[in-house]
Amino acid sequence: MALTPVEIRHLKPSRGFLGYRRNGVDRLLTEIADSFADVWRERADLADKVEALETDIDRHKELEALLRTTLVSAERAAHEMKDQARREADNIIAESHAEARAISRRAAAERERLDGELRRIRALLNSALATVDEATTDRRESVGESTGELRRLIS
Repeated sequence: MALTPVEIRHLKPSRGFLGYRRNGVDRLLTEIADSFADVWRERADLADKVEALETDIDRHKELEALLRTTLVSAERAAHEMKDQARREADNIIAESHAEARAISRRAAAERERLDGELRRIRALLNSALATVDEATTDRRESVGESTGELRRLIS
């Protein structure tokens, strides 16, 4: 039976003729020693548990610090990646706009070239038509003169 400090304080060993009975006092001392041994073992067990828990706490604190560092690094990396992607997107958009302007300029230049070519071809065609008209008129006149001479000769 484990004794409490209150029970020990109120314990009164039985008295014999010349003082306390030796058997009662010996039994009381044995119980006190047993209780103290139990308390001592329990205290040692608790100290071991406290040490183990403190070790766990230290390990968890290190893990927490590592996780915080990792989280901060991951957030920084994500932010940098997002910024890099935004810069790349802006560059792609700027390049696309520049390329669209260049294509538009080339198309306008090609149109101007083709319009010039069309004007030149029209001028050539008009010149050719004028030449054909002139040649036709000359032939008609020649044919008319030849026909007139033939009629005169025939008549």
